[in-house]
Amino acid sequence: MSAPPARLLLDGKLAGASDGATFPILNPATGREIGRAPAATVGDVDTAIAAARRAFDETGWPTDHAFRVHCLRQLHRVLVGHGPVMRALTTAEAGAPAFLTTGPQYDIPVDALRWTTDLAESYAWETDLGVAAPLGIRTRRTIRREPVGVVAAITPWNFPNQMNLTKLGAALAAGNTVVLKPAPDTPWVACELGRLIAEHTDIPPGVVNVVSPRDNGVAAALTTDPRVDLVSFTGSTATGRMIMAAAAPTLKRVFLELGGKSAAIVLDDADLATAVGMAAFGICVHAGQGCALSTRLVVPRARYDDAVEIVASTMAAIGTGDPADPTTICGPVVSAAQRDRVKSYLDIALAEGGRFATGGGVDRKDGELAGGFWIQPTVIAGLDNTARVAREEIFGPVLVVIPHDGDDDAVRIANDSPYGLSGAVNSGSPERARAVAARIRTGTLSVNGGVWFGADAPFGGYKQSGIGREMGVAGFEEYLETKLVAEAA
Repeated sequence: MSAPPARLLLDGKLAGASDGATFPILNPATGREIGRAPAATVGDVDTAIAAARRAFDETGWPTDHAFRVHCLRQLHRVLVGHGPVMRALTTAEAGAPAFLTTGPQYDIPVDALRWTTDLAESYAWETDLGVAAPLGIRTRRTIRREPVGVVAAITPWNFPNQMNLTKLGAALAAGNTVVLKPAPDTPWVACELGRLIAEHTDIPPGVVNVVSPRDNGVAAALTTDPRVDLVSFTGSTATGRMIMAAAAPTLKRVFLELGGKSAAIVLDDADLATAVGMAAFGICVHAGQGCALSTRLVVPRARYDDAVEIVASTMAAIGTGDPADPTTICGPVVSAAQRDRVKSYLDIALAEGGRFATGGGVDRKDGELAGGFWIQPTVIAGLDNTARVAREEIFGPVLVVIPHDGDDDAVRIANDSPYGLSGAVNSGSPERARAVAARIRTGTLSVNGGVWFGADAPFGGYKQSGIGREMGVAGFEEYLETKLVAEAA
């Protein structure tokens, strides 16, 4: 890789772990080591928290809006210029298909940083409520929006740049200081982001810190330390529960973007081939490693066999390939552990009485890709919504096709889930599609192919899919406190 070796960012300084320990960074497409990351220690995490606390409490960062805007514009320019290296690094480290790095894997979150910076520049930090006379005392009341404080940003491996930049951008624009902890599978892009901040921006020491512990036990201090004011976490629902419990004794604010088991509903008047084809493509992108991907395809019972045949042939044709190839849609899963986890769910599907219309196992490759972590794009048929593979998040290129018996039944199936992150409705009638969409309990929803993803649009879920919103004004305001100042008039 042309990127420098991964290093921590602690109080403005780039460094290895305090005890010199490192761990391997693997290319998911080959299984080979491509670099090593510093295995941050408990002491390193403590240093990062202390630096962030000091920078918030003792510098002008939280109150100097213009300076923050200046620094974030610098960072945006640097990230644009550094794009070729970061795109290649993302493909090598996360296994992200190259075509995605010009979209949500890099270019879109970089552009979103500019949007967030513009928002911070124009944001109404104070609102005058005018003069009133509560208890007979004339009082001028002003609402002020202020940063929360020290933010622990804990990010996943599937879309590392999207999560790193979305959390970091909003938190910094709001005036917070940050400790960024990436997933152990994708530490390099986060460390490289830290290097660019340290070497190419005026962001003061301590405002941004990057730590990469291999052991989640080392990172636990981010959720328990009283010096941390807010934990912003994206990842599994199981881990989100643990973070919420760990943060409870210190009553930290907790923002969680968690799992999903989203349903793509096809109504009986929809163009079946188009609707099913979109679902097939979506679940293959980045090997199905997206929390908001529709992993349940809910189709009319009378057209069930046709739907299964179309989606199976489409996914079989897509197949898997080298993520460095710009034509690849479905690359590897991120690790051997993730490959084995997905395979275990395929075994469960068979045990529950399901069948594979295509795929169903590990994808065997030759040559340099033989050591990669490959799963065949898989269609599971013959099961209903009570099956484990229809209820639990698999995080692989696996689509479960479920029959429905009309609009009411389709809504029931979609909502019969512990999750509520995303989904889709397809119908030949826009009015009918909107009526069904209004009944689906999810945070985002696509109607007839509409795209909900954007820097200005809030993203998050209902139920066990999370608490709070990412992106948009709502996502920015997750990192703010509200203060009311009442002055005698």
